[in-house]
Amino acid sequence: MLRILRNSVFGLVFLSTLLGAAPPASAAYPDRPVHWIIGFSAGGPVDIVARIMANWLSDRFGQQFIVENRAGSGGNIAAAAAINAAPDGYTLLFVAPNNAISTSLYKKLPFDFLRDTVPVASIMQLTNMLVVSNAFPAKTVQEFIDYCKANPGKISFASSGNGTSVHMSAELFKVMTKCDMVHVPYRGSAIAFPDIISNKVQLIFDNLPSAMEQAKGGNVRALGVTSPQRWPSVPDVPAIAETLPGFESVGFYGISAPKGTPPEIVELLNKAVDEALKDPKLIARLAETGGIPKPMTSAEFGKLVADETEKWRKVVEFAGVSVD
Repeated sequence: MLRILRNSVFGLVFLSTLLGAAPPASAAYPDRPVHWIIGFSAGGPVDIVARIMANWLSDRFGQQFIVENRAGSGGNIAAAAAINAAPDGYTLLFVAPNNAISTSLYKKLPFDFLRDTVPVASIMQLTNMLVVSNAFPAKTVQEFIDYCKANPGKISFASSGNGTSVHMSAELFKVMTKCDMVHVPYRGSAIAFPDIISNKVQLIFDNLPSAMEQAKGGNVRALGVTSPQRWPSVPDVPAIAETLPGFESVGFYGISAPKGTPPEIVELLNKAVDEALKDPKLIARLAETGGIPKPMTSAEFGKLVADETEKWRKVVEFAGVSVD
């Protein structure tokens, strides 16, 4: 009996030694593909940036970072899918202003974004751009405001979905100018552009990557950017604030994960994104989209998302809009 007890104790000591020497959860991460969920359709600005970053991370880690498009409900379908996934680092969420806006715009969300996610990393900062159909008569922001006021309810604006910065930029513009425009939400701006080009819908305050591409291609006309000053990558396009003082809508792109994701994995991913944003080739790719790299610690990114949530809550209340 004494021998059995001795052997048992030895076995426990040996097992605990092995466990104590076990590598951290992040040591082998990732050892299989990582799924990165985005809330908008393929070909749009979020999709473009996500795929640029996913390719870099795939090369960096030797495992695929797979972009999954789950469009709808202003990105909330994607957010719910990510939040309900296992918190093991193998499901990530692309975060943008829509996540901060939805907290106050949507009244019946099945989750609390700030509570149920963990901030991972910031990718870049960007502006939106007001572009109109080439058939639309206005050539400047002031002409646009004058035309809108002379034709109340006859102008429609597209968005990439309820609660996106594309939507709320227009709502803010409506309130500040007292323009009466009709909202037409789509499941992503890439889907909206054929209708804008054909003048079925007259305009969109789209994220710069896709708006700039369409404007440079001559498919639409750029009237202004939503940043408080002119944006570095499109210096010839005036800021809307030059005509409408105080108007501002500057966005952000980043990564979050489900609550409970191991902190060592969060830190590993944060450092990888930080490394990516120092890579001249990746910086050049982001510059082509009009974005400005914005590396942050996970804590700094969490504060940014919280601050943006509060900022957009005030805008939602100011604009008097909501979605049930």
